[in-house]
Amino acid sequence: MSAVGVQIQGKSFEDLAEEFGTPLFVYDADVLEGTFRELRGLLPESVDIFFSLKANPNISVCAFLGARGAGAEVSSYAELVTALRAGVAPRNIIFLGPGKDLRELTACVEAGIHAVVCESLEELRQLDRLAGERGAKVPVVLRVNPSFSAKGSGLAMGGKPRQFGIDEEELRGLKGELADLRNVRVRGVHAYMGTRFLQHEDVVRNTREVLAAAEDLAGRLGFPLETVDFGGGLGVAYFDNEEDLDLAALGEGMRAAIAPFAARNPRCRLIIELGRFLTATAGTYVVRARYVKESRGETFVVADGGTNHHMAAVGVGSFVKRNFPVVHLSRPTGRRVGRTSPSSSASPSSPSSASPSEATSPSEPASPSEPSVRRYTLTGPLCTPNDVVAKKVELPEVRPGDLLGVERSGAYGPTASPGLFLSHGYPAEVIVHRGRAHLVRERDTTEDLLAKQRLVDFGLGSGLDLGSGSGSGSGSGLNSGSGSGSGSGSGSGSGLNSGFDFDGTS
Repeated sequence: MSAVGVQIQGKSFEDLAEEFGTPLFVYDADVLEGTFRELRGLLPESVDIFFSLKANPNISVCAFLGARGAGAEVSSYAELVTALRAGVAPRNIIFLGPGKDLRELTACVEAGIHAVVCESLEELRQLDRLAGERGAKVPVVLRVNPSFSAKGSGLAMGGKPRQFGIDEEELRGLKGELADLRNVRVRGVHAYMGTRFLQHEDVVRNTREVLAAAEDLAGRLGFPLETVDFGGGLGVAYFDNEEDLDLAALGEGMRAAIAPFAARNPRCRLIIELGRFLTATAGTYVVRARYVKESRGETFVVADGGTNHHMAAVGVGSFVKRNFPVVHLSRPTGRRVGRTSPSSSASPSSPSSASPSEATSPSEPASPSEPSVRRYTLTGPLCTPNDVVAKKVELPEVRPGDLLGVERSGAYGPTASPGLFLSHGYPAEVIVHRGRAHLVRERDTTEDLLAKQRLVDFGLGSGLDLGSGSGSGSGSGLNSGSGSGSGSGSGSGSGLNSGFDFDGTS
């Protein structure tokens, strides 16, 4: 094991990069478990935590959280299959999304999931016809777009014109239409107000208002209130001057908000759906510096991964570029660096959110023996000026070959990024559990990228054959006619190592 660099559960990032290659997403199972268990202990027992797969649909991440009691919120056929194969029971799965197709609705009926979250009257009618053809009675939850707006959200999902759900004022007048449905059984209400809430008061207020709206709609429309999914949207502090949620205060506020509702509706299942909050702090995006160069007074580190794997770090949709925390994994310092200011995002109330470098490099003044820091702009390999992962961050000296880590990267990483741009493909993913590193997604090879393409014979007679090499190792994989390329990609191991169990023990 390497004696230099940041470690995760005793595993050096240098060793992980050597074994699996870069770019690489690394997930710390201890942080995943700590985050889930801390929140589980603070929320009322009547609230079920559902993991939103859109944040990180890796099957092993889903299985790990499912084994600890998390349900699954899915929004595509593939996510539904992932949750089922990960071992999540159908009774703990809900399916939402504004554009479900016939295959997805059919799969929901056949799997017998807890509920289909219906987002339009036409979807309800289509599901009713489908269920009738199969002689089934399908449980549904109505997604409402509330008449009130959320406060404190980084991205509002309700309370304004949106493609999601049925407007509350419209839904109030649909009692007759709902009564005409013979093969679906309305069992509750869903509302998702927004995401990236960092103030516990906003989460508590939104929860209280959603619960009140659910009771009102159930009374007006005459259906039993058996399920209320009040969303979630708990945020994670990524940027300077942000602080993580005060979880102790959140738990206290949620208990106070939910207790009266639960007393009036003792048989109602309450669901909070979370993605980013459960996985973000567990992930580090690891890249290797290829070149360090100067341009008109600014120092650039050009790395082997960037926007193509981590669009969130670029700050799409933001007016001002803000940096995710970035750390030097090859030459760490005792100080917290890698942000545009020395502030730390860790809150005393959320110890489970510590990143690997925070666990090994506590905030303290630099000693004379520590390396001096410089400002670097971290970019990826793409041919666009927008491929800037971090702007002018302070880091110890970076040299070609060094590893850098973008922290808090366990959510909305590669699956929310343009992974096929410039045909670099999908990075490898690794989870470290009980001190062992497990490859949970293989890196794309060139053959993977070309396998689903079809070369049309235009009669040009070029004789060019793309061969069988992956193109990212020592061989080119590009041959004329023979197709015998032998290039091999890095980090393309065989998947999960043996012995990785998903039980709830630590």
